[in-house]
Amino acid sequence: MVDRMDKNDPLARLDALIARLEAMAEQRQRLIEENRSLRQQQEQLLQDRALLLNRNEQAKTRVEAMIARLKVLEQNT
Repeated sequence: MVDRMDKNDPLARLDALIARLEAMAEQRQRLIEENRSLRQQQEQLLQDRALLLNRNEQAKTRVEAMIARLKVLEQNT
């Protein structure tokens, strides 16, 4: 039976490297998924921002139109 706990044993070192590579591959996959999720969130936030800016512009236009109508009414009285 081979004792792979010896750090000078090439097989033990290979096992340790394989374990590290597997852990790194798992971490890479988690980061890829997290990055994808963050990009989707960013895209949704950008869409929400564009919608809010559009609504804000529409509200501003309506308020300006109301102010203009009020000024006309004020001038006519």
